[in-house]
Amino acid sequence: MTAVQEQAVHSQDALLHSLRRRGFKITQPTLSRDIAALGLIKTPSGYVVPGDLAPVTPIASWPDRFEAAVREFVSSAVAAQNLVVIRTIVAAAQPVASAIDHGELDGVVGTIGGDDTIFVAMSDADAARALERRINNLIGRSARRAAR
Repeated sequence: MTAVQEQAVHSQDALLHSLRRRGFKITQPTLSRDIAALGLIKTPSGYVVPGDLAPVTPIASWPDRFEAAVREFVSSAVAAQNLVVIRTIVAAAQPVASAIDHGELDGVVGTIGGDDTIFVAMSDADAARALERRINNLIGRSARRAAR
């Protein structure tokens, strides 16, 4: 069993001291080369042996991210010609705009996200109204109430 498997080791310095306590005569440059040669990976919880990593759970698909972002951050959506104006909580416009850009949504041409407002350029007015309805349905709000 290695030092990094027995206890959390958060830095090369901590690993160096742990190895020295075990009787290893090692220098910092040698340790750095050994870490690279062993393929140790530094994570937020410390160094780990690659085989000890848990399998990575795939990130949700972009369409799922779109729906999750809308439900969590959006307060309203209003269509105006071929644009949709979306209001979010403060500082959420950028992640929601990114989810829209990558969400494979019909008619979306592109977005401009500010701090709490997103302008979505749509291919036409029908596509804009469809996106408005979809967003307001996701947040449980009627389009008429959203326009106020």
